[in-house]
Amino acid sequence: MKVAVVGATGLVGTVMLKVLAERNFPVTELIPVASAKSKGKEIDFKGKKYKVVTVDEAIAMKPDVALFSAGGDTSKEQAPKFAAVGTTVIDNSSAWRMDPTKKLVVPEVNADVLTAEDKIIANPNCSTIQMVVALKPLHDEYKIKRVVVSTYQSVTGTGVKAVDQLMNERKGIMDGPMAYAYPIDLNVIPQIDVFQDNGYTKEEMKMILETKKIMGDDSIRVTATTVRIPVMGGHSEALNIEFENDFDLTKVRELLAATSGVIVVDDPANAKYPMPMDAHEKDEVFVGRIRRDESQDNTLNMWCVADNLRKGAATNAVQIAEYLVSKGLIG
Repeated sequence: MKVAVVGATGLVGTVMLKVLAERNFPVTELIPVASAKSKGKEIDFKGKKYKVVTVDEAIAMKPDVALFSAGGDTSKEQAPKFAAVGTTVIDNSSAWRMDPTKKLVVPEVNADVLTAEDKIIANPNCSTIQMVVALKPLHDEYKIKRVVVSTYQSVTGTGVKAVDQLMNERKGIMDGPMAYAYPIDLNVIPQIDVFQDNGYTKEEMKMILETKKIMGDDSIRVTATTVRIPVMGGHSEALNIEFENDFDLTKVRELLAATSGVIVVDDPANAKYPMPMDAHEKDEVFVGRIRRDESQDNTLNMWCVADNLRKGAATNAVQIAEYLVSKGLIG
């Protein structure tokens, strides 16, 4: 199978290549794609060297599938060109997520919506992906009315420049390149992406709108506060979930533990709970601090952590491709 990775030299693109190799995706020919300035650069994949090509060169090669991680503008412009030659595009940007003609997919939640006709498939926002994986089994059992989510997001979600800013500040270098308007070390920044007219940030609105679309239920009310913190390894989320029906905590833990892609780490007596350092380079969503909200009926609190570059981006995209192969929808 011909597989193109668009944005192959970037932070998420590099992880996509790693995940493709680790999961033994059936790549017979890899097509690493980047900007013209990276053309000719060599990428190592499973012990073999591949030269980076431009988008136009990749389109001419008619790959079976193209994993996109090159930003929304590139996706808007180039994804339809790949689709026109028969390539199935799985796009990691926000370009297509809320397009009513495009599917927004987390395989553990709604892979069954995909068909062979879906040539541009949207990969959701990283913080939304991990949340809905944990929410789906609980929604099926108890029906969610409302979710209040506060996120604690890794600098890796911003990119290499943000990682460099954090590391420079740790070394006392305060005049290096800045990904944020403020220092991030020894600080938290309660803004991810730009503010909207309603006072929410774009990241917060992504979580609100994407959750409804993925879960296929517009009745679920979501409110979000997204915060950047000086950590690597993954995003963390505090979830407060109100259900229509009452629940049993033991059953909640059993439902989550039985869910594909979820690992329950919930042993407060021994201070066991998920942390970003535990989720780093893992593909699962880790859930803990599971407890009843004693201030309101039928309401649950829990803590959710996942590697934002893997399950929050690269792994989810590869899992979509794996599902398409398994159902004979590509290849």
